[in-house]
Amino acid sequence: MHHVGNEGNANNSNRPPKEKEKRLSYVLNNADETKHSAGINCLSLLKSVPSDGFDYLFTGSRDSTLKRWALVDDMPSFSAKFESHVDWVNDVVLVSDNVLVSCSSDTTIKTWNALSNGTCTRTLRRHKDYVTCLATAENDKTVVASGGLGGEVFIWDIEAATAKCNDTMDGDNDNSNGANASGNSLPVTTNSRNNISMDTTETQEYTPIGVEGCKESVYALAMNEEGTLLVSGGTEQVVRVWDPRSGSKTSKLKGHTDNIRTLLLDSTGRFCISGSSDSMIRLWDIGQQRCIHSYAVHTDSVWALASTSTFSHVYSGGRDLSVYVTDLQTRESALLCTEENPIQRLALHDDNIWVTSTDSSVHRWSAEGRNPRNIFQRDNSLLNGNLSLSKARVSLDESTPDPVYKQPTLTIPGIPAIVQHALLNNKRHVLTKDTSGSVKLWEITKGALVEDYGNVSLEEKVEDLFEKVDNIPPWFTVDTRFGCLSVHFDSPQCFLAEMYSEDLNIVGKTKDDKVNMGQETLKGLFGDWLRKRKQRMECAAPSNGELVPGKDIGIRNHTPSSIDGSCDTNAFEFSDISFVSIITEGSHGGQWGKKLTHLDGTEDEKDFPGWLLECLLNDSLPFCNENTNTK
Repeated sequence: MHHVGNEGNANNSNRPPKEKEKRLSYVLNNADETKHSAGINCLSLLKSVPSDGFDYLFTGSRDSTLKRWALVDDMPSFSAKFESHVDWVNDVVLVSDNVLVSCSSDTTIKTWNALSNGTCTRTLRRHKDYVTCLATAENDKTVVASGGLGGEVFIWDIEAATAKCNDTMDGDNDNSNGANASGNSLPVTTNSRNNISMDTTETQEYTPIGVEGCKESVYALAMNEEGTLLVSGGTEQVVRVWDPRSGSKTSKLKGHTDNIRTLLLDSTGRFCISGSSDSMIRLWDIGQQRCIHSYAVHTDSVWALASTSTFSHVYSGGRDLSVYVTDLQTRESALLCTEENPIQRLALHDDNIWVTSTDSSVHRWSAEGRNPRNIFQRDNSLLNGNLSLSKARVSLDESTPDPVYKQPTLTIPGIPAIVQHALLNNKRHVLTKDTSGSVKLWEITKGALVEDYGNVSLEEKVEDLFEKVDNIPPWFTVDTRFGCLSVHFDSPQCFLAEMYSEDLNIVGKTKDDKVNMGQETLKGLFGDWLRKRKQRMECAAPSNGELVPGKDIGIRNHTPSSIDGSCDTNAFEFSDISFVSIITEGSHGGQWGKKLTHLDGTEDEKDFPGWLLECLLNDSLPFCNENTNTK
């Protein structure tokens, strides 16, 4: 026996139109936080830190985190986790030994203490859409350029930008995680503090330089060593050249026939290499404003480039799963290696090259980075870059070259990413399938794994678990864009479904008690926070009932019955919230995320959606009060 809430009540025509309510999401993170759980979009190398002599590799993932790996004796080990972004991390650069800069699809740019255990020092908000790429000047450690899907390119003076927001620091801007103020202390840990923060910092005091004339989405940026030249590429299919000191455009280079996805500049800024979705690599002379050579090596989009320090050879990878090395002078190419997934980023490291892909693992391959000519002296199939694109493809199709290397020399393993999901018709369970083929069943009302079925058919398992139930309106949505399960609640839709306690097998309630699925799930999700909030209030309130100055913990506008934070036994309990994070947005503006275990009950009410507080603290369901009997 099931009861469905009155769906029409949510669209009451007598109510004035209101701004869309803020969303609340919870994310079921993987238990092993030392590994990425989704594709790796970017990486950056830090060579020989003076304090310990290690090299460090930084990786940014679609799971919204960055990680640092200590490269010791050919044995990479997890060193720190950087959390504050609430969407894919798209690019990362080092602007000094201590400062890491990242950008994300959450529209923000963040700066980090690179040698800490994950300290986010600033958040810079200027872009209106996904921030896709960054570029920095090797010899000017303060300049960073950012580009995004909004057709915007900004030039940041990182020192000035971070100094200007001293009065509006992020909540996670501290050195309490083991690093001293200089950032030189670098303990290796496998249990770093989660620094996802309630981040509402707006750096209004500092305004970056905006380039003039950028028209379409930007996918790639590159800057010369001195920071006097910037190139950009994207959906406009041209390489634009800018003066980053003024933001003015100087020229544009035409030749590609599809989106430009990756760019490189030599140290002087004279030569530029571009990779495109048209599968071509082009070498440009910036001064002469012309294409010198074209290289028809790949059979699909080119997404990643890396060059030797002398700019004599370029390594390229992309959608065709292949990494090639090309002699820019002789135009000969050799297939270095192949991956199982499309290649996202390349980074040369001495005689090796790090390769990331849409998989959650990172591979290191031999690359003869110091002397790539050694590769061409071996008896391997070579491609002639002088061939036209059509002839090159025919050559590849007729005789696929053997890769020089068959296996990577090192692997930093990730966790198989969840790539498929199916919502069962009982509107409580979700089936998922990861890249290893494993199918699992999840209970949304408890945020828990119910069963691991192993490698079975997702479609057949959906049929097996079909239940004969009344039509229940959708009260949540899910996605797997982080490689794990994310559950989203939107008001008032999340309060539309009700069921009888008898059908839910809830102990302690009569069989005719109606349970609002959304409200009871949210109460279970925030049960620990409500208990902490009650304890804080009891400590903050003196015997006369007045609040101690400076101890306002957000009890305004709530009825006396709800102020103590007490509640009845929840229908649904989240038994383990140690790996559960929430993502939401309050009236301050700007999304924030935090692990549930790091909410301490002192959070500002303005950081949460109003409808959520009404539900948790006032036992009130927005727009549904007339028709909903809550417990």
